[in-house]
Parts: sequence; C-alpha cells; structure tokens
Amino acid sequence: MDTNLNLYYIFYTVAQHKNISGAAKELYISQPAISKAISKLEQSRDVQRFHRSSRGVSLTMEGELLYEQVRTAFSAIRHGEEQIKRVNELGVSQLSIGVSITLCKYVLLPYLQQFVKDNPHIKVTITCHPSMETIRDIDNSVTDIGIVGIPSQPGNLTYIPFREIQDTFVTTDRYLENLRIREGSAKGAILNNATFMMLNKENISRKYVDMYLSSNQISMSNVIEINTMDLLIELARIDLGIACVIKDFVKEDLANGTLKELSFRRTIPKRKIGLVYKDDTIMTDAMKKFISYFTEQTGNEF
Repeated sequence: MDTNLNLYYIFYTVAQHKNISGAAKELYISQPAISKAISKLEQSRDVQRFHRSSRGVSLTMEGELLYEQVRTAFSAIRHGEEQIKRVNELGVSQLSIGVSITLCKYVLLPYLQQFVKDNPHIKVTITCHPSMETIRDIDNSVTDIGIVGIPSQPGNLTYIPFREIQDTFVTTDRYLENLRIREGSAKGAILNNATFMMLNKENISRKYVDMYLSSNQISMSNVIEINTMDLLIELARIDLGIACVIKDFVKEDLANGTLKELSFRRTIPKRKIGLVYKDDTIMTDAMKKFISYFTEQTGNEF
C-alpha cells in the first residue's frame, strides 16, 4: 500500500463528520490541510471519494465502499489498543509451565492456588510431561518455564534450585514378613529375591537412583518398571513389592507406619529440583512474577 495511512484516517474522520470543519477540529489541523489530504487521496487512485456542497460533504459510491473497509480497519485498531490498555492495567498475560505429573501434584499444586489468587489475570497453562520432555520443550521455546530435577548437563538453560528431595526405598512390614517366610532371612535375600518397583529408565529420578546403585555395586534381581510415582506408592501400599520413591511424598505413610523405609549400604544422597527456562528467553512479567513468588515460597526448604 503506497498511500499514507494518515490520509485514510483523515478521509475516515471527514466521512464521520460529513464536513471538513468538524474533522479539522477533531484532528487539530487546518481545513485547507484536510482538503489537500482528501485531494491527494483521490488523485492517488483517480477516484472521487466525496461530493462537495455548501452544506458539507457526502460520500460517493466509491467513497462508501472505501469507508466501510476503513471503518472496519480503524475499529480493529481501536479494539487492539483497548485490549493492550486492559492488559497493562490488569496485568493480563500468559504463562506456560512444564512439569511431570509427580512434581505437579506434590510440588507445584500446593503453591499454584495462592499464585493464581494473587495474580488472577495471568492465564496459566500446565503441560505434564516427564522432565526430559519438559526440558526439550523449553529448549524449543514451546514452554516458558519448567519444574524439573536438575540434570548434570544444563546446556543453554538457566536453573534456579529451590528444594532438595531424597529418593528412598519403601515397602510394608507385611511384604517383608512374607518375603522372610518364603526366602529366609539370609543376607542378600532382599536384593536377590524381592520385587523392586522403579520408574522407567528414561526418567530423571530413575537415572539418578541407577547411578547411586551402580556406584555402590548394588544390583537387584527382580525389577519392574512403573510409569508414575503415584502408582509406585499405591503398589507398595498393597504389599506388591519394594518401591523407589521420593521420601517427602510418602512422609505421612512413613509417620503412620503404612510404609517402612529400607536402607542399604548408605543413604541415597539428596538432589535438587528447580525452575528452568531458556537462557536467551525474553522474560515476561508473568515469568518474573512466578519465579519470584515460587522461590520466595519454597526458599526455606533447603
């Protein structure tokens, strides 16, 4: 489009007022300047846009066609500006969070309710993936921010650790008693004969525990893989085997005796979970508010 947008706005204003003097007052420019702008617009397409008379101006047929389109365009622009004003006044924005199902339930949700209450105009979307998929989505700019176990090679991502967690093995007294009856109490009976339940090998938590087992020369004969931490916990509660879980997530079960913690040669070292986002991302107000809120709320958990 080689015609100045300003000319169309002058045409639009004159058409609304149906006279040049009224348009001049609204636009704070002189009547001769308005007449010159209209003439320039008409010459650019060699089409008359107004009929002129002593009482004012009226649109020609071609002018009516143009006016309908221009009115729609400027109405859309005005609506967009009002939306931007509303966004700025209310703090309306969006935030996409990637998190595993386990961390969503036990880590994110306890704090998300208050965050949403304090920031009602931030639209929050949550995608539940394993941590490795969350990291991939952040790296590909699909997700704004994630909550993950911190890997050993962060790449081009920024990590903000906010909490320590500890992996452990749990089961029931009944399962241990039944195992003792079947296999005896000889040293190594648990490792050689028990059913161990763990997350799948692609999971960050599983990779961490596998490193611990390998470094301590601990091998387990019977391992079944489960997709979610919640299911691991439920299966351990019904005496199906020994589950590798995060200790904080079963603390009530340990306190009331539903589950019992097992220890091997040494305790599995604690590890960190944190917020993650891409190094070169443009930090939105929603991201800044979430990071600030979440780290403040969880900062005392180290």
